[in-house]
Amino acid sequence: MEIIDLRTLNPYDREAIAESVRKTSRVIVAHEDMLSWGYGAEIAARIADELFDSLDAPVRRVGSLDTFVAYQPILEDAILPQPETVLKAIVDLKAY
Repeated sequence: MEIIDLRTLNPYDREAIAESVRKTSRVIVAHEDMLSWGYGAEIAARIADELFDSLDAPVRRVGSLDTFVAYQPILEDAILPQPETVLKAIVDLKAY
């Protein structure tokens, strides 16, 4: 397992991602923005398009619900991805 923390999104470190995908054959794109229509979806799509032959499983995405983030702590926890959400994605993808 590897974790890549992209320091910039434009340009993004395509080579670091490609090297990691070739080593691990699996990808989870995790971020706190909405699951749909954002940078995470774009990065997942590019990985699926450009590195398909190196993947042993579908690219998984973990993000917040497709809604505005509330500032109330309980609602914020319900909307944003939590550690358990990321762990479940890791376990599911490993079992694929």
